[in-house]
Amino acid sequence: MTPNPGGSRSRRGKSGHPNPIDVHVGARVRLRRTLLGMSQEKLGHAIGLTFQQVQKYERGTNRIGASRLHELAQVLDVPVAFFFEDLNLPDGTPIGADGAVKPPKGLSEPADVFYGNEPIMRRETLELVRAYLRITDPQLRRRVFELAKAIANAYTPAAPRSR
Repeated sequence: MTPNPGGSRSRRGKSGHPNPIDVHVGARVRLRRTLLGMSQEKLGHAIGLTFQQVQKYERGTNRIGASRLHELAQVLDVPVAFFFEDLNLPDGTPIGADGAVKPPKGLSEPADVFYGNEPIMRRETLELVRAYLRITDPQLRRRVFELAKAIANAYTPAAPRSR
């Protein structure tokens, strides 16, 4: 079999970067693993891999095959579709978890598949969500939620008033 360097099925584009879809799927693996408070080592052990291989999956450096993706979905307790939620096609067209093409949000918004500055992908955010979900008392959880909103509102500059 001969390599297909310029074909649509190659793992790396002409720029030498990982395929954006592989990066997206890997980021979703990382998101779920972190929300569960699971280490890369523990996830790797659960699926029979080293933590280095899990790292490569999470970066999109290595493509995750269908059977491995199914196995990850079982270990991380999510449907396989979870890994494709909020996916954007290479041309920037967003796709839903059901595979339906979503209308673009704006004319100049490119696909930000690498999650560069996405607040939801920051470790701090994931740890905050994980800690919040560990609060078992519904009233206390609600109070923490209201406190966070009040603090955010107190430190967010007010919008200019129109006359």
